[in-house]
Amino acid sequence: MTLSEKDQLYNWHPYTQHKTIGLLPAIVKGEGALLWDEHDKIYIDAIASWWVNPFGHANKVIADAIYQQLTTLEHVLFGGFTHDKAVALSEKLISILPSNQHKIFYSDNGSTAVEVALKGALQYYYNKGEKRTKVIAFEDAFHGDTFGAMAASGITFYTEAFRGSLLEVVRVPVPTAGNEARALDALQRLVTTGEYAAFIFEPLVLGAAGMVMYQPEVLDQMIALCQQHQVFTIADEVMTGFGKTGKTFATDYLVNKPDMMCLSKALTGGTIPMAITTFTQEVFDGFYSDDTNKALFHGHTFTANPTGCAAALASIRLFETPEMQDNIARVNAQHLAFQNRISQHPKVKTTRVLGVIFALEIKTEGEESYYGTMRNKLYNFFIENGVILRPVGNIVYILPPYVITDEQLEKVYRIVEQAVDMI
Repeated sequence: MTLSEKDQLYNWHPYTQHKTIGLLPAIVKGEGALLWDEHDKIYIDAIASWWVNPFGHANKVIADAIYQQLTTLEHVLFGGFTHDKAVALSEKLISILPSNQHKIFYSDNGSTAVEVALKGALQYYYNKGEKRTKVIAFEDAFHGDTFGAMAASGITFYTEAFRGSLLEVVRVPVPTAGNEARALDALQRLVTTGEYAAFIFEPLVLGAAGMVMYQPEVLDQMIALCQQHQVFTIADEVMTGFGKTGKTFATDYLVNKPDMMCLSKALTGGTIPMAITTFTQEVFDGFYSDDTNKALFHGHTFTANPTGCAAALASIRLFETPEMQDNIARVNAQHLAFQNRISQHPKVKTTRVLGVIFALEIKTEGEESYYGTMRNKLYNFFIENGVILRPVGNIVYILPPYVITDEQLEKVYRIVEQAVDMI
C-alpha cells in the first residue's frame, strides 16, 4: 500500500471534501523550491507551501539552529518563566517592526495571533468600563479559522455554519482602484458611532481573496480615521510579513502605523508553528493594573517555544542577508517581465504584482466559485505538470520561495500560460 493510500485511510485534510477527492501526492523530500513525492516525481513549490517557506525546503541554516536549540533547551513553559531565545527574538523583532510596536505576545499560528489581537482590543475597552463590542473588517477578508478570526473573515462558505455564534463584525468595501471613496465613507460612518473596538485588515494584499491589492495611501487615510475616533487598528501581516510585498512588512509602506500586528507563516521559515501579536505601549498599559482580572488571560502550552524562537531568529538572519534581498528583487523583476508578457493574452482579464506576489484573473462568462470547475481544472493541470499552485476561483497566483531559480520560475510561467490557453 502506498503512502497516499494509507493517508486516505487515516487522515482528514484541511479545506477538503474527501468524497470528491482522489489520492493526494505523498511528499517525501524537499530541497530549495522543489519537492519530491513517493514516486520520485518532482514538483516546483510555487506558493512556498502556503506562503511559509521563503528560504527553501530543508534549509540548513534553520535546521542547524533548531538542532542546536533542541540539544540545549527544547521547551520550557512561558507562564512564570522566560528564556534567552524569547528575549533575543523579541529584541530583534522590536528593532525591525514599526517604531510604535513595543510588546510581543507569542502564540502558535496566524489565526491565533488574530484572536489575541481581537481579545486585546475588546478587553482594553472592557477594562476601562467602556462598551465597544464590535469590530470592522474588509469584505472578502480572510483572517483564519478560529472563532474570532473566522468572524472577521468575509468568505461566507467558510463561516456559514457558525453565523449565529460569531463576534459582531461589520464589513467595509476593499479600497481597490475606484472604490476608495466608498470604502472611506463606510468606515467614517462606523468609527463615529463609538461602538467599535478595532478595525482589522490585511495590509495592501488580501491573500485568500485572490491576491486583491490596494494602495497604501488609502490605508493611511483609513488608519487616520480610526485614530481620530479611538478605534484600534490591527494589521494582519501573517501572509505579507517578512518580504512578500518587497518590504519587510507591508505596513512599511505606510505613514500611519497600526496599533497591533499579527505575524506567522514565514516567521520560522516554514519549520515550526509559531505566531506573534505585537502591541503598542498604549494597548499594553490598558492591562497593566493591580487588578489581576485585568490581565490578558490567553496562552497555550507551547507559547514562546525556545526551538521555534531559535528557528525564527535564524529565519530573520537569512531574510536580512544581501543575497536574500537580491532574490526578492530578482523574483519581482521576473514577475514584472511575465506580467508584460501575459497581460495581453485574450483570456486574461487583469494582472497584478507586488513584491514576490503575482496574480492574474482569467476572463469568465459569469462568476467563478472559490472551488468551482475552473479552479479544479486549473489545479489538477498544475499538479499533473509538476507545479504546486492553488488557484482561487478564476485567479491564479504565484508566491514562490525567494530562492527559486530563474529556470524554475520560467517553468512556472510557462505552465501558467499553457493553463490559460487550455481554459
